[in-house]
Amino acid sequence: MRRGGLGRAWLLVLVVAAAALLPHCVRAQTNFDRPGADYLRAPVSSNDPADCALMCERDRRCRSWTFSYPQAPEDGAYCWLKSGVPQRSPSNCCVSGVRGAGVIEPRNGSIEASIDRIGGDYRNFEMKSGEADDACKAACEEDNKCRAWSYARAGLVGRNARCFLKSQIKPPRRRPGYVSGVVR
Repeated sequence: MRRGGLGRAWLLVLVVAAAALLPHCVRAQTNFDRPGADYLRAPVSSNDPADCALMCERDRRCRSWTFSYPQAPEDGAYCWLKSGVPQRSPSNCCVSGVRGAGVIEPRNGSIEASIDRIGGDYRNFEMKSGEADDACKAACEEDNKCRAWSYARAGLVGRNARCFLKSQIKPPRRRPGYVSGVVR
């Protein structure tokens, strides 16, 4: 009887310890680079950071990775595998993570990361250098005709980022490098 109680107590301790560690799990981080410790640069034809995380998982030498979005459509995206875990630094070019983290896109209700709402476009325009998805969202909110929007990162449909305003709300489709939202 005493052994069973001790085993359950240890199990409880392990469960509590695991639960305490969960909020502190390392996750891939959008808009961060991890410069240094590179040993491999590989093209990523899908333009999807999750494919870079998977490359790291499958390579025993890999400890961390950085996915770099294309700067122009002809450039393509790249995955940088790293033999260490360099400090992260803010950069709109990239998504970075450590081995085992995968990619978790930010979700806040009004912003849909890695989502495109294809169709329903009535206007699209090139974003100025340095403008982010919030400027595209603001353009939609200021236009009475706009019901939804999609923002394409620089390098996906042109050298600069592009904003697509939509008069119809189309279904969301996963598409790395895009950010969308519905305003009305």
